[in-house]
Amino acid sequence: MPRISFGSWVEDAVDWLQSNLTWIFDAIKAVLGGMYDGVNAVLSGGEPLLMAAIFAVIAFWLRGAVPAVLTFAGFVLIDSLALWDEAMATLSLVVVAAVITIVIAVPTGIWAARNSRVSAALRPVLDVMQTMPAFVYLIPGVMFFGVGVTPGVIATIVFAMPPGVRMTELGIRQVDGELVEAAEAFGTTPNHTLTRVQLPLALPTIMAGINQVIMLALSMVVIGGMAGAGGLGEKVYAAITQLQVGLAAESGIAVVILAMYLDRMTGALNERVSPLGRRAAAKAAAGARRLRFAHYKPGTAVAMTGVVVLALVAGGLNIAGSGDSKGAQAGGADVGKGQKINMGYIPWDEGIASTFLWKEILEQRGFETGMTQLDAGPLYSGVARGDVDFQTDSWLPTTHKDYWDKYSDQLDDLGSWYGPTSLELSVPSYVKGIDSLDDLKGQGKKFDGKIIGIESSAGMMGTLNKKVLKEYGLEGEYKVVSSSTSSMLAELNRSIKKKEPVVVTLWSPHWAYGKHDLKKLKDPKGAWGKGEQIHTVAHKGFAKKSPTVAKWLKDFKLTEKQLTSLENEIQNAGQGQEQDGVRAWLKKNPGLVDKLAPVPGGGTQQGKDAGKTVDMGYFPWDEAIATTYLWQNMLEDRGYRTTVKQLDPGPLYTGLAQGQLDVQFDSWLPTTHKDYWDRYKDDLTDLGSWYGPTSLELSVPSYVKGIDSLDDLKGQGKKFDGKIIGIESSAGMMGTLNKKVLKEYGLEGEYKVVSSSTSSMLAELNRSIKKKEPVVVTLWSPHWAYGKHDLKKLKDPKGAWGKGEQIHTVAKKDFAKDFPELTGWLKDFKLGEAQLASLEVELQKGGAGKEKESARRWMDANPDVVAKLAPVS
Repeated sequence: MPRISFGSWVEDAVDWLQSNLTWIFDAIKAVLGGMYDGVNAVLSGGEPLLMAAIFAVIAFWLRGAVPAVLTFAGFVLIDSLALWDEAMATLSLVVVAAVITIVIAVPTGIWAARNSRVSAALRPVLDVMQTMPAFVYLIPGVMFFGVGVTPGVIATIVFAMPPGVRMTELGIRQVDGELVEAAEAFGTTPNHTLTRVQLPLALPTIMAGINQVIMLALSMVVIGGMAGAGGLGEKVYAAITQLQVGLAAESGIAVVILAMYLDRMTGALNERVSPLGRRAAAKAAAGARRLRFAHYKPGTAVAMTGVVVLALVAGGLNIAGSGDSKGAQAGGADVGKGQKINMGYIPWDEGIASTFLWKEILEQRGFETGMTQLDAGPLYSGVARGDVDFQTDSWLPTTHKDYWDKYSDQLDDLGSWYGPTSLELSVPSYVKGIDSLDDLKGQGKKFDGKIIGIESSAGMMGTLNKKVLKEYGLEGEYKVVSSSTSSMLAELNRSIKKKEPVVVTLWSPHWAYGKHDLKKLKDPKGAWGKGEQIHTVAHKGFAKKSPTVAKWLKDFKLTEKQLTSLENEIQNAGQGQEQDGVRAWLKKNPGLVDKLAPVPGGGTQQGKDAGKTVDMGYFPWDEAIATTYLWQNMLEDRGYRTTVKQLDPGPLYTGLAQGQLDVQFDSWLPTTHKDYWDRYKDDLTDLGSWYGPTSLELSVPSYVKGIDSLDDLKGQGKKFDGKIIGIESSAGMMGTLNKKVLKEYGLEGEYKVVSSSTSSMLAELNRSIKKKEPVVVTLWSPHWAYGKHDLKKLKDPKGAWGKGEQIHTVAKKDFAKDFPELTGWLKDFKLGEAQLASLEVELQKGGAGKEKESARRWMDANPDVVAKLAPVS
C-alpha cells in the first residue's frame, strides 16, 4: 500500500490559510482577546476578599448558607496561596470559552433535534472533536493566532462543544411526543412549541450539558497554559516542567476549588431556571423539618442587591488604590519610557535565568515587560509571528535546528551570549566502570536497557537516536525513553536516592551537576558533535522597533561562573521569586546592569554604580519624607533603581541592622534615637550629619506681642487659656517639656500640656492663626511650619531644652562596600535650614501621595542641586 500523505496535505492547507486568511484570524484574535480582557478586568479588578464574598452570595442564592460559607473559605484559600490573579485569569478563560460554546452548541443541538439529516452529519464531526487529543488543537491554534489566550480559548471551545450539542439534542428528543402533538393540535406554531413546551421540559438535560461544557473547559486550563494562556494552567505547567511538587499541589488545589464551585453552581442553576427544578427544590425545602435555616435561599432581588453592593465597594476600593502606585522608574535611565517588550522562555534553567535577568534590566531602564513560558515549538512560532519579541535560549546549530530551519526567514539571530555548551549522557558517580560511551556496550541489563531522555522534540534526542547509539553500537541494547526534562530529573533523583544505576541525557550548563555527584560520559568518537552556542533570537523588525534593546542583546555575554551563580541565586529564591533572586544576584555584581544595558547618551548623567537598587526607609517625619524623596529622584537621575518604605523607627532600625534596608536619612543623635543606636550600632554605619543643630522649642505666632522668651510665659496663662498644645505623649520632647522646662521656668500649675498628635497640634496652630488668637505650641527645627507661618521661637535663656541634635544618615553595615559611589555622596550631603524648609513646603503643597513629584518640582527650581549633591566625574 502506498503511503497516504495526509499530514502533508494538512500542512499545505495550514500554509494556505496562513498566507491568505490572516485578516480573519487577526479579527478573531482581537474579538476573543477583547472579551477575555474585559472579563478578566472585572474578575481580577476587585479586592480578593470582596470578590470571594460576591461568589459566596451567588452560592447562597443558588444553594444555601453552608455552600456559601464553603465557597468563601475556598476562595480565601486561593488568595492565601497567592494564586488569586491566576485563578481569576483561568476563570475568565473558562467563562469566555463556555459562553461562546453554549451560544453555538445549544442552537446547533436544537437544529440537530429537529432535522435528522443535520443530526447524522454532525455525529461524526462531534466524534472527531471529542476524541481528538486536545494537544492537537493547540498546533493550528498557535500557528493561526499566535501564543496567548486565543489558542487556549479556541482549543477549549472545540474540545467542550460536543456534550453541549449532544445533550441539547437529547433533551429535546426526549420530550414526550404526545405533549408536542397536543401543542400542535391546539394550533401552537413550531417556534412556540419549541420555546414553550420542548425547551422548558428539556432544560434539565440541557443544563447538564452546559455543566459538562464548563467542566471540560476547565480541564483544558493546563493545555492552554502550554500555549501561553496564563492563569493556573501556566502555574501547573511550570510546576510539571520544573519538578516543583509544592507549586503543583497548590495550583492543583486552586483548580479543584474552581471546578467544584462551577460544577455546584451550574448544577444548582437548573433549580432556578427550570420549572421542574423549582418544583423539586420547593418540595425538598417543604420536607426539611430540621435546620430549616440551612435550606434557606434568598430571593433573586436580595442576592442581586448584595452582589451589586459588594461589586460597587470592590470597584471603589480598586479606583482608590489605583493612585497609590509609586513605580520607581529610573529618571536618567528611563530609556524605554513605558514601551512594552514581550519575552518568552522555555523552562530550562539558563532560559529562566537569562529571561528574568533581562526582565529586571529592562524594567530598570523604563520598559514595561511581559513574560510567557512556552514549549519550544509554540515559542518559536510566537517569536516568528511577533507575539513574542525575543527569547534568549536558542541552542544552535543542533538542538533547535529544526525550529530555526522552519522559521529562520521570520527571525533575527542577535548572536550568542554563552558557549560552547555540551550534550552528554551522564551517570551517578557511584556507577563504577562506566566512564565513557564505549563502556555502555554490553551493560544494558545494568540500566534495564533504558536511557532516560527528555522531550522527543528536542534536537539532542534526534542526535542521540540517529547518531550516538549507532556510533557506539548501542542500538537494540538500549531504548531511549522520551519523557520531559522534569521527568528525567525526577528519575535521576529517585535512582540516586536508591543508589540504582541510571543513565540520563544531560547538557552543560545544568544545575544538576551542582546538586548531584555525576559523571559526564566521555565521547571519544565525537558523536555528539561540537558544543553549541546559546543565542538570543528575535522576530524580524525587532531591531527597528527597539534598536537600543537590540544593541544591548547583541552585546550580551555571560560567563559560566556568572550564569551558574545566577541560576543558584534563583534556585535559592524559590519558585515564583525568580526576580527577587535576580535582584539579589545583581546586588552581588555591582555595575553589571550598566555594563549590559548602557544608557545611550548617558554621559555624566549616569553614576558609576548605575543600575544598582537602593532600598530606602523612612518614618513619617517631615524632614525624613522630604530627604528620602529628594534622594529617590536624584538617584534615579543617576541611573540607580530605588524602593521606598515607610516604617516606624523600631522596625526601620531593625531592617537596617538586618540588611533588609540600605539607608535612612533621619537619625536624630545623640538623644532622640539614642536607644536604637545603642542597640543596633554594631550592625549600622553612620554616614555623618547632614543637618544641625536641631532645636526643640515652644513657639507662638508673631502677632502675639510681648511673648519672646519662655520667661515671658509666666503670668500669661489666661491669654493662652492655660494650655500648651503638645504632640504625641510618647515623644521625647514631651517628657522634657513636662519634667524640666515647665519646672525651670515656674510654669507648673499655670499651664497644662495638652497631649495630642503632631497633626492635631498643627491643625490647632492653623485654626488659631486664622482667627488671630494667641496660642503656644510645641515645635522643633527644622519644621515646615516656619516656612508656612510667621512664628516666633521662644528663647530659652536657661537652656532647659538642652543642646540641639544632629540629623544623621544611617545605613546598613556593608553599605560602603555595596554602594561606594553613593557612600561618598551621602558623607558630603548637607542641607541648610532655608533649603530644607522650602523643600518641605513644596511637599506640603503637593499633598499626600505626590511626594516624589513635589520633590522633583523643588529640584527643577533648584537646578544645581543634583550636580552638587551627587556629582559624577
